[in-house]
Amino acid sequence: MSAAKIRFKKPDGEAFVADVRRRVAAYFEETGKSDKANAAMVLKTIVLLSLTIGSYVLIMSGLFTPMQMLGLCILLGVGMAGIGFSVAHDALHGAYSNSPFVNRMLGYCFDLVGANGYMWKITHNVIHHTYTNIDGVDEDLTVSPLLRLSPGADRKWYHRYQHLYGFLAYSFATINWVFAKDYQQFMKRDLGPYKDKTHPPKEIAVLIVTKLFCYFYTIVLPLLVLDITWWQFLIGFTAMHLTAGTILGVIFQLAHVVEGPEFPVPDESGRMGAAWIIHEMHTTANFARRNHPLSWYIGGLNYQIEHHLFPQVCSIHYPTISRIVRESAEEHGVPYHYHPTLMAAIKSHYRMLKELGTPALALEPAA
Repeated sequence: MSAAKIRFKKPDGEAFVADVRRRVAAYFEETGKSDKANAAMVLKTIVLLSLTIGSYVLIMSGLFTPMQMLGLCILLGVGMAGIGFSVAHDALHGAYSNSPFVNRMLGYCFDLVGANGYMWKITHNVIHHTYTNIDGVDEDLTVSPLLRLSPGADRKWYHRYQHLYGFLAYSFATINWVFAKDYQQFMKRDLGPYKDKTHPPKEIAVLIVTKLFCYFYTIVLPLLVLDITWWQFLIGFTAMHLTAGTILGVIFQLAHVVEGPEFPVPDESGRMGAAWIIHEMHTTANFARRNHPLSWYIGGLNYQIEHHLFPQVCSIHYPTISRIVRESAEEHGVPYHYHPTLMAAIKSHYRMLKELGTPALALEPAA
């Protein structure tokens, strides 16, 4: 069904919706805190940018052995993923700063590591956040034809084995992003609710310029400057992307394609069975609340419920407001899906891959 035809119930009369909005707003008002980045968020931004730029500079210095440079390439991949999680993601949601200029400048970090921020705001901010886990609409459920990530997707014979190769497939996420995905998305005429979509010439120019810059500093310059063979370069380049791709690919799947979250479908007229916020509670999961280093590194994306309900609140605040959201959900009988550890969430995703790879699961229309 076309996204343009999908309609959620109005939140009027939904006690949870009014309560959770009121209580989160009261938290910021009573504490006097801004819902944007604070000093801790700025410090994290500096650390992650320094890690990434520093790793690249050390590689380009030529002062290290090939094996040491390989380690730096892996570290560079870790930094690239961290920038995507903890800097660009908040900025592209308008959650980092009250200043559109600051958000826009930090959002370009996304483009400079090889992905296109403008297209991300369409496919992620608009389509994924609005139509979460709705088969045929949510772009995050169609990351690759090799993977069946929803009960409504077509099942191929090889999906029976996706639990065995799925995590390897995720490792190619950034390679696909850098060389194919953005171009494919720009060429689509229909994107979610957008029909016959055209893109501003400025954004097409940004796509071309930033992609060329990315190719230059990650491919051309190392081959020109470093005293290495082409195959040594290829190993380092691949290691960087496989590291970043695995981290990004796995973390984003743990929010929706795990046990607990549902895959509701609209009825024949396009109506969903719940208000949008309630829909988000049914389709999203948190994980590893007590793992503070993980939460720091992935920009609070283990608090996906809070992120989906309040995407314009900076991720640095998610651990605190999660207590408010969880208490409100319990009081109103609204689901709050949660896995206690990172490993528990990964195992749950593995089981979902295995289940979704078996003969097609039936989908029931939204109640």
